[in-house]
Amino acid sequence: MHLTSMYPDIPAHPPVNIHHCLFNRPDQQGWKDHTFHIDGLTGERRTFRQFKQRVVDGATALSADVGVDLTGPNEIVGILGENCLDYFTLIQALLYIATPFTMLSHFYTPFELTHALDLSTCTRIFVQPKFLSLIRDTGFPADRIYLLDGAASGKRSLGDMIDAVRARDTPRTAVRPAGKDTLAYLMFSSGTSGLPKAVMISHGNLWFTTLQGAVTGRDSQPADLSHTHEGIPSALVFLPLHHAYAFVVFNFRALLIPITLTVLPKWDLPTALALIPKYKITILNLIPSIVHQIVHSPLAASADLSSLRSVSSGAAYLPAELGERIHALAGGGKVSMTEGYGMSEFTMSATTKPIHGSLGGRAKNIPGSAGILLPGVSARLTRPDGSLCSVGEPGELWIAGGGIALGYWNNPEATKETFVDGWLRTGDRFKVDSAEDGVLFFQDRAKDTLKVGGMQVSPTEIENALIAHPDKLVLDAAVAGVVLPGGRIADEKVPRAWVVLSAAGKAKGEGAVVKALDAWIGTALSKYKRLRGGIAVVSEIPKSPTGKVLRRVLQDEYEQQTQKPSARL
Repeated sequence: MHLTSMYPDIPAHPPVNIHHCLFNRPDQQGWKDHTFHIDGLTGERRTFRQFKQRVVDGATALSADVGVDLTGPNEIVGILGENCLDYFTLIQALLYIATPFTMLSHFYTPFELTHALDLSTCTRIFVQPKFLSLIRDTGFPADRIYLLDGAASGKRSLGDMIDAVRARDTPRTAVRPAGKDTLAYLMFSSGTSGLPKAVMISHGNLWFTTLQGAVTGRDSQPADLSHTHEGIPSALVFLPLHHAYAFVVFNFRALLIPITLTVLPKWDLPTALALIPKYKITILNLIPSIVHQIVHSPLAASADLSSLRSVSSGAAYLPAELGERIHALAGGGKVSMTEGYGMSEFTMSATTKPIHGSLGGRAKNIPGSAGILLPGVSARLTRPDGSLCSVGEPGELWIAGGGIALGYWNNPEATKETFVDGWLRTGDRFKVDSAEDGVLFFQDRAKDTLKVGGMQVSPTEIENALIAHPDKLVLDAAVAGVVLPGGRIADEKVPRAWVVLSAAGKAKGEGAVVKALDAWIGTALSKYKRLRGGIAVVSEIPKSPTGKVLRRVLQDEYEQQTQKPSARL
């Protein structure tokens, strides 16, 4: 089955630096200066014009003697920190000077961060003071570490560099040229299987995904914003900016219209609920685990959410029941509810659940679906032999369009497997019940990668960590996703491990080994990668004749055990 988008196509655009799309559009000339950023904790504000000038000054600081020259060949700049106002500044300044960068998760352990730095060939890093010890533990050169914000002895911050440019009135740097395939940044992803990889996103990819938002925005009815402070939309930013979903929404699509972004370092339910009425927040961008927390919270049940006009969920599948509950809690009919499907290898989004009435009523918003294809996206559903599926038949989703990444950084083998003849293999299985409607329904993840709380989890990475225990307790290991009885989200799978003990492990005893491995994973890997599904000791790992781990066999056995009333894990 082959599908094309029902939306108008993406407008033609010149192959130039994405900065021009974001800050130099003709429509922006008529904008009144508006509050663009608010620090949700301190109340600090920056208008759109102040932010635009700060980006230019930041770009000058990063390409002049007063700051640090990052315009040389082979530079890859790392960003490590929680959300803050100058996170946005640094991203736009680096795009301005066409210097590639990579966002590093502040959830990383030293082990994970070392791997990410090596994988991305990172040459410099901007970090918040609270994470200096983490970066130092990796052995990263001290003279190549700068501060994203705040202060620390012997370190210059981006703000210090910008202040120096302004104090000296340094001639401002011009926007550096960038073409359609110029590398913009690296985004970490586990891909369709295996260990984390660095996805190469280009300036052309960013033009495409930004203009997708422009096309869909023209089709939506404007909400009543008379109750807001400046008569414009207002969004609350708490999802981590190192994640593709928040990164694209708040750094690119947010620049399509006048909007105010109130920024929190990270998600905190009581703080978020207090800021919604204070700043008349109209837009909430959520992930399923946060949706679950909100709808089950007594605080949310009594909170003032009357300012909300739009709620969306991304990063992972949202069960229909949760979607209905958050929609009702947020205000029901006066609030639009949208979801979508995407992946880092496609920059962000490939599908969306359209607002009712979209495309003259032709676009259907069906509960439990992943929606329809976004502008400029084509898709096909295939059987394992590569032939096209029929209507109603599940198959692997392949997508094409301007959002397809350049490939994986320094990984031609994985690039060849995932990016095929202009198509992206998602590794996820979908079905379409009506070719005319084009509504996609998610079936399951054909690939190994899990989504836990909206974050990607690689089973291979956890398996390698188990085998790498310092006491060599494990000969072989397999990790797969399982659904916990009574879990937070009915369809969410969490990691569970099956291990074969070594001689040292057998001598230590099964119970002691399980405790030791659980503690080790808790230290070596991020919290969301921990084995919430438990650890089981087995005599062997089931494998195919070619040596591929048969995770489905392990999952089926676990499911059968948990369905038995007497089962004990």
